[in-house]
Amino acid sequence: MNNILKSVFISVFPLIALYFAIDSFIHLINHEISYRYIGRMIAASTITFFFLLIFIKSVARTDANLRIQTVLIAIGLLISLIFGGFIEKDLNGSLPTIGLFIGWILYLRWYSTFDKRETNTIIKVGNQLPELTLQDAEKNKVNLSKFIGNPSIFLFFRGNWCPLCMAQIKEIASQYKELEKRNTNIILISPQPHEHTKSLAKKFDLNFNFLVDKEGKAAKQLNIYAKNGLPMGFQALGYDNDTVMPTVIITNKKGKIIFADQTNNYRVRPEPETFIRILDHQTS
Repeated sequence: MNNILKSVFISVFPLIALYFAIDSFIHLINHEISYRYIGRMIAASTITFFFLLIFIKSVARTDANLRIQTVLIAIGLLISLIFGGFIEKDLNGSLPTIGLFIGWILYLRWYSTFDKRETNTIIKVGNQLPELTLQDAEKNKVNLSKFIGNPSIFLFFRGNWCPLCMAQIKEIASQYKELEKRNTNIILISPQPHEHTKSLAKKFDLNFNFLVDKEGKAAKQLNIYAKNGLPMGFQALGYDNDTVMPTVIITNKKGKIIFADQTNNYRVRPEPETFIRILDHQTS
């Protein structure tokens, strides 16, 4: 139920912010200056531009608390409340800005986070990565044990629809030459339909392994499955309701886990230089 609520929230909240940003701008153009609308426009525009930035600029990560955006939204709230509510004597006019601020806090503290990932003892440094069976883009069966013999980076990503996932893959692609020097297997795994994985493989056209976790079986085995984790509406693009929590696993030549990133915030992900450092440390 929690993930269903998150799915609805992340699809609706940016649209509400966009509506109030446009509405406030039009009101300020057509009417006299109003502190209620100035504060509302600051808060709504900050939220709108943040989500646009993620999609347009291919941002792979942010800080967990989004301090700059939070300060701007708080300033908008204060302007709306203090100047609009008390000077203009219209506290009801500040309610949309209050709602936007509450929505932002929910986005930071509730939507962005994953619960109890620290209790996952399957993906733990020193453990052997379990045998997992996946499929390639052509639906051929692939066992992960085939990658034993070289160090491997396994990136479990949510799907082509996730801009942060795509930016993270782009970063890894930019490190391809360095990873190739280290004879490293790159395995990108998603529960998304095969046609989307095939499209991703064509886009990057590198010696990566683009695999599909059919019905999330491997994710369930690793305890990183996100039931109903897809934002509402993306089903229309051919994606399934369920997805995976972003996870990076690095194994050595014997398939033993030497690094695992189980972020508890989908916007906080390891820098690509971390992978090079881990691989070099393993061979030093």
